[in-house]
Amino acid sequence: MVLDDKKLDKSSSYSLDYILDFFKGNSFAKFDQSIDVAVNLNLDVRKSDQQLRGIVTLPHGLGKKVTIAVFAKGEKAKLATDSGADFVGDDDLFNKISSGFVGFDRCIATPDMMPMVSRLGKILGPRSLMPNPKLGTVTSNIEEAVKAAKDGQVEYRADKFGIVHASVGKVSFSKASLAENLKFFLKTINSAKPSGVKGVYIKSIFLSCTMGPGIKAVISDLL
Repeated sequence: MVLDDKKLDKSSSYSLDYILDFFKGNSFAKFDQSIDVAVNLNLDVRKSDQQLRGIVTLPHGLGKKVTIAVFAKGEKAKLATDSGADFVGDDDLFNKISSGFVGFDRCIATPDMMPMVSRLGKILGPRSLMPNPKLGTVTSNIEEAVKAAKDGQVEYRADKFGIVHASVGKVSFSKASLAENLKFFLKTINSAKPSGVKGVYIKSIFLSCTMGPGIKAVISDLL
């Protein structure tokens, strides 16, 4: 069903069913577009009790190849390679990233590698690639971490405006799979509500696809 984007009212909220029909009916790109969500939260991230950051594995994954770099050595390095990590190493990987290479989506490290990895903070930090034990990316269980990342694990974090951005699938996914991914993600965000938040937590939700407009969703459709 092709829907006219000129009839979209930016001040109005639309049902999830309408929005997904819109994206599918107006997908003329030569590639499989991502569907993204932006959740506007009632957060003041300057306060320590209103920080929001975490990780979630979507029921139907993201529908895209996730490239993974792993800092490990010895048997752990072999496990990382056998588990499907794309770049594995210690000094060699450090030197490669130090020279400007950031061609990966997730960075994982064993605990003993963190003194080395921390020296890459200025490169990895701004790109949200720094391994973090709270997110399961600093771990001795390399096999599990690599598999989780490959299976569609999504990291989320509220930006300075209190907005969380994330991908929840591809236009080619069925509407049911997209709805399930989206609702699972939002349920996770809702359950992770920081203790310092007062009043309404989720203020608005916008959905968009790579080549399309952002559309405001009816919140009650999604929670």
